[in-house]
Amino acid sequence: MVLGQLFGGSAMSAAPPHYVDLLSGEEHPIDQPRWQSSSGRPLMITPGSGITPEQIDRSRRSLWRYRAALALDIVAPITLGEGCTPLVPVTLAGTAPLCKLEWFSPTGSFKDRGASVMLSALRQQGVARVNEDSSGNGGAAIAAYAAAGGLEASIFAPASTSPAKLAQAKAYGARVELVDGAREASQQAAIDASALDRDAFYASHNWQAFFLEGTKTLAYELWENLGFRAPDSVIVPVGAGSMLLGLALGFSELLSARQIDRLPRLFAAQPLNCSPLDAAFNGEEIGARMVLPTIAEGTAIRSPLRLPEMLAALRVSNGATIAVPEKEIFTARATLAAAGLFVEPTSATAAAAYARLLDAETISPDQVNIVVLTGSGLKSPSAV
Repeated sequence: MVLGQLFGGSAMSAAPPHYVDLLSGEEHPIDQPRWQSSSGRPLMITPGSGITPEQIDRSRRSLWRYRAALALDIVAPITLGEGCTPLVPVTLAGTAPLCKLEWFSPTGSFKDRGASVMLSALRQQGVARVNEDSSGNGGAAIAAYAAAGGLEASIFAPASTSPAKLAQAKAYGARVELVDGAREASQQAAIDASALDRDAFYASHNWQAFFLEGTKTLAYELWENLGFRAPDSVIVPVGAGSMLLGLALGFSELLSARQIDRLPRLFAAQPLNCSPLDAAFNGEEIGARMVLPTIAEGTAIRSPLRLPEMLAALRVSNGATIAVPEKEIFTARATLAAAGLFVEPTSATAAAAYARLLDAETISPDQVNIVVLTGSGLKSPSAV
């Protein structure tokens, strides 16, 4: 399988879903916990065949209404009611895009989608203790769903992480380890700790492919929200890319199932101060663009693990990247607040990108444009 097949909505084979290393072609069954290939590379789960409206479990008001679309049959999900978030029109740049309020999730961010599915799968596979690395929202989500599922969790976070996010993870009972240095240092610390303690599984929301099974439910939810059709564009803030890749997978499966007739254009919003995906999309050499501190800390990942997959998702959908200066992020956050929406700066990056796309006439206001607001402003009140 190549990247174009992964996101292009081509017909799927009858083979059951499995892990695949897209570079080597190495495959593994998905009924055993695994976070990397034998070559040390990230794995993907082969896309499913999609679902029809009749396969939605309407008795559930959570992402688990789309459980028929998941790669693994989860017998006992760990759920706190994640998903089914509001989709509301909001005035931005003199127009009214639809904003998906993912911060209505139980822990205040979209990461609950991935945490619910990933930890449900791992618990079913016999995992009882997990290690996770996170700059905040992912750690809070893993801590919450571990607590709900009776699992032990240790969260490795950069020492610079917002205190509110760390307090949230601690409140759920997780052990929090602060790591000096860049975001990648906390990842390595979590991997090292998992290697030393074989009973602790490295449940990284960046590495573990089942996390993407959770975030892909947003595509199914938008499809249902819009009367079982695809939007014209979806704009998301991007750091490690779990929301972008989840959307690409979900819409690809719906296209394969002939439930939509085209892929929506996917647009990745990043702060200019930390924009490796934008740099790569525009053909710049790796490391050529300077990395500076950004108020949008949820996207501050200088070396995304799944960069090739993100580039493929954008290109297959005829999407693009947008790098947003800090001033525009602050302005967008204030604009959203004036409309009654208190979001963290990472979310405001998507709103600022929407304004730029309109100004460039890349999208038009008469289209169905979705702006995904990923996290609550309560996560980083100091930004005010």
